[in-house]
Amino acid sequence: MKHKPSGEPRRKVTRRRDEHVLCNVVSLRISNQEKQFIEKVTRDSSRSVSDVVREAIELWIASHKQPCLE
Repeated sequence: MKHKPSGEPRRKVTRRRDEHVLCNVVSLRISNQEKQFIEKVTRDSSRSVSDVVREAIELWIASHKQPCLE
């Protein structure tokens, strides 16, 4: 990140407000082995931990959907 020379005001960075912004945080405990596996997946796929875990949750939900929940 480049910094402006001193004396110049810094521009405030504003995040785009979007209806698709993810704002919910889920905290969970995992084993060291699970953490190492997730870290390996993130390195190998160049994806974030959040993306990997989000995809795992989506796959679990898809495989456990029941007709009455739809």
